[in-house]
Amino acid sequence: MKTNNNKINKKTKHPVRKAAVALVLTAVLLLGATAGAVIYVDPFFHYHAPLDDFPYIVDNQLSQNPGMAENMEYDSVLLGSSMTFNYDMSWFRDEYGLDTIKLSYSGAYPRDIYNISSIIFDGKHDVRQAFLGVDVFSYMAETDDVKFPIPEYLYDDNVLNDVNYCLNKDVLMQYIVRPIFNPSKTDLDTVYSMSWLTDDDYSKESVLSSYVPSDKVEEETPADAYLENTAANMDENICPFIEENPDTVFTVFFPPYSILFWNDVQLENHLEATLAEYRLIAEKLLQYDNVRLYCFPVEDGITTDLDNYTDYTHHSPEIAHRLLEYMETGHDEIKTLDDMDNAITKIKSIAVSYGYDALLTSYSE
Repeated sequence: MKTNNNKINKKTKHPVRKAAVALVLTAVLLLGATAGAVIYVDPFFHYHAPLDDFPYIVDNQLSQNPGMAENMEYDSVLLGSSMTFNYDMSWFRDEYGLDTIKLSYSGAYPRDIYNISSIIFDGKHDVRQAFLGVDVFSYMAETDDVKFPIPEYLYDDNVLNDVNYCLNKDVLMQYIVRPIFNPSKTDLDTVYSMSWLTDDDYSKESVLSSYVPSDKVEEETPADAYLENTAANMDENICPFIEENPDTVFTVFFPPYSILFWNDVQLENHLEATLAEYRLIAEKLLQYDNVRLYCFPVEDGITTDLDNYTDYTHHSPEIAHRLLEYMETGHDEIKTLDDMDNAITKIKSIAVSYGYDALLTSYSE
């Protein structure tokens, strides 16, 4: 009987062992299939350029920008914050003859520009021109601050940590399976644009309905309060790329926020400090022969017409197109520090003389 029991035990163990082996093999096959699909389609362009016949969804700046910078073909880039989202890349082809790619980040800090520029200017692309929108308030940040944490495995050259990408369920389901069953290929000319907004969303009504004035601050911010961080960000995150790429034209521009932005600046009592930032950034940039600088906050015809905006900072695609035309023709170009001083004088005059109370009172009524 003892011998028979041993035989029975061995027989009952075999199905369990086989099931465990089958489970492991199934898991390995599923993981292999997932990795294979991600590598082949490569929805974040980490390994190669887009496949011609796949309906890629491009909506993740943090994860997709580095791959686009590394593996797509271009000779020009557009960098900046959401203030650059409404630029159409076809305009750059039509007006500049440039094959431009948009590599912007929502709320970009200078370090975000540094991170993507490190890939853009790694020597693999011949970059003829780089367009950079500069939001002065983001240059108050620490030099290593980023707006949002980045997926390091998509920005470095370490293949071992690519497992975070290749075996990522969300990448598989959201960026491979979903577009297969619901194809709606992203147009790279308008990538990241505020396409959900209609013409009616760019209006005085839309801006004022969402605008909440800042609380009034009694103590004025010292005029030099932001300069140390601003200088450090320019020196560490921006200027090195300008210096190291003398054959690339860096077209840098200050976006035209609406007049309500300047209302907040005054309520928060840092007008002089903010204007000092503009001057310092201009001073840094004007040292380089390969920089062209434009100051669009002087355009009060734009900034005081709230029908150009969807909120107190973001302007319409039509205004973006106009600004690109200005850059092509040299309108509002800053060539000297005297030019910048004159621009700052005009910005201050516009800001302090505008009738904010009348505007806000008329809406509230």
